Amino acid sequence: MTDRYTITTNKNTLLVQFNLESIDGYVPSYNAAPAHILPVITMGSAGLSFFYWGQIPERAKNKSISQKLLYIDGESLITKQLLHKDLLEQRCLIVADGFYGWKRISKKGKVAHRITFKENEVLGFGGTWEEFENDDGEVVHTFKIITTPSNALVDAMSPRMPLMLGREQEKLWLDKETDISSLLDLIKPYSVSKMHLYTVSPKVKDPNFNHPSLIEPFAPTDQFGNYSLFD
Repeated sequence: MTDRYTITTNKNTLLVQFNLESIDGYVPSYNAAPAHILPVITMGSAGLSFFYWGQIPERAKNKSISQKLLYIDGESLITKQLLHKDLLEQRCLIVADGFYGWKRISKKGKVAHRITFKENEVLGFGGTWEEFENDDGEVVHTFKIITTPSNALVDAMSPRMPLMLGREQEKLWLDKETDISSLLDLIKPYSVSKMHLYTVSPKVKDPNFNHPSLIEPFAPTDQFGNYSLFD
């Protein structure tokens, strides 16, 4: 599953599309990565909240643990009733206009790609959030992205992809009155026909590199900087 995505749209688009009253603090991210503070919309909110993805930085060094905090399988939400409480009470939308993946072209070589959305330039990934105290006693918030099995476009890069929601689905996801059955019906792979794929710079692998050039089309190059003829 990819651990990079983008939210690069302008403020007015976010205000109109998600019917928000305020997006104070919004800054575009061309390389949203684990432990970054990123914009989400929680149920009942008319503005953006800013939560850590998966884990706070000082606790993100243990990769085996932090990876488990980034995502939650949609199938688990469907089959495990113990998780229904989080789905009913602590849902959020993670606003995004694309995500990254690596397609393997050889035993060691991989090429970076960005996946975008044809009909909805910006959409919401389905997610859940939680609240806890850090080591200093401060209240912090984190979110997880719900995943589904990949469709045919993404499967060449990863067996999992984010739960992506269209306009009407987003409204249901954020509506406090939506029942558990209706929510579970939303957890399914996004249509290939609504997605677009292109190659981007291998610099995306660096979580500290956050520059507009990352979302520009780039000649197929593997993670070592070698040009590829096989993409």
